[in-house]
Amino acid sequence: MNGVAGVTEARQLTDPRPGFTPARLARLARRAVADLELDLTGRVVLTEAATGAYVVTPVIAALAGAARVIALAKETRYGTVENVRSLTDTVARTAGTRHPIEIVTALTPDLVGAADIVTNSGHLRPIDAEFAARLKPGAVVPLMVEGWEIGLGRADVDLAALRSHGIAHGGTNEHHSRVGVFEHHRAMVLRLLSDCGIAAHGANCVVLCDNPFEPEIVDGLVHAGAQVHYARSLDTVNTPRDVDAVIVALRPRGLPVIGAHEARRIAARWPGAVVLQVWGDIDRTSLEREGVPFWPATGPAPGHMAILPSAVGPEPIVRLQAGGLKVGQVLLMPPELRTDEDKEYVDVL
Repeated sequence: MNGVAGVTEARQLTDPRPGFTPARLARLARRAVADLELDLTGRVVLTEAATGAYVVTPVIAALAGAARVIALAKETRYGTVENVRSLTDTVARTAGTRHPIEIVTALTPDLVGAADIVTNSGHLRPIDAEFAARLKPGAVVPLMVEGWEIGLGRADVDLAALRSHGIAHGGTNEHHSRVGVFEHHRAMVLRLLSDCGIAAHGANCVVLCDNPFEPEIVDGLVHAGAQVHYARSLDTVNTPRDVDAVIVALRPRGLPVIGAHEARRIAARWPGAVVLQVWGDIDRTSLEREGVPFWPATGPAPGHMAILPSAVGPEPIVRLQAGGLKVGQVLLMPPELRTDEDKEYVDVL
């Protein structure tokens, strides 16, 4: 592949913003490996090959010294398998990986059985009972989420099957100072406000949150100059009628956290206030019927966040993927050899 042409093709598969160039993604990947002291020497890693910021996952594994990195690629609306292969190759060469990344289009039992570390990345999901049965003894599955998020609208990993086959698994401590994913939720909420046409400075915001996102969301808004009225549910909010935004960051529960009843209450209490969905499903039809504006205009899949971390840049994705692989490194250690510092990366389920 011609070098210039390859970079051009790869560039088209990343976010068009300058912060997502292959060169910068490679630099962020190298930095994350160094900061987390990630060492996968001699290990076999099974993960995905994807576009955008997620291209870094196999690259990070390769930079950390993995003996073999197997990355499953699928054709999506974001690009063909060959597109993904080109992007992965470009970022890997730019980053200076020592071993080639093995791009595959199907998972055979031999490939699954060879893996020491399996990430719960999108192309590999679901990691169900059949998948778990193919894993070799001693393999581990790090989850690129915190433990408390498991079961909240997510059905991509059968934890019972992993336990029954003796496969060690654990969540990623996104609050760890060297991982640092949670801090980006401040910017994500400010981005949502800006995208819907509300300046944070001087805005009167109601924040509905019942989970660990709350400190970051509230702190980010306050430091941006917003007035914040925080509550764990709509029923406990005590604030004047002059509200610009109702920011929803509630745990998914299978039904909308903002349904027809809540839509009527918001319309009556705070006419003109915009409902901003961060997390927790909202009934857009009911909101529209009550004349309540909402954002984003189109909802995410049930149980998923309405704004991707990559909306504020590739950094949170790079750090989350590196953090998940670090969890894999720790889980592969004999328990008696894990230091307290090692254990801090793992969010035990």
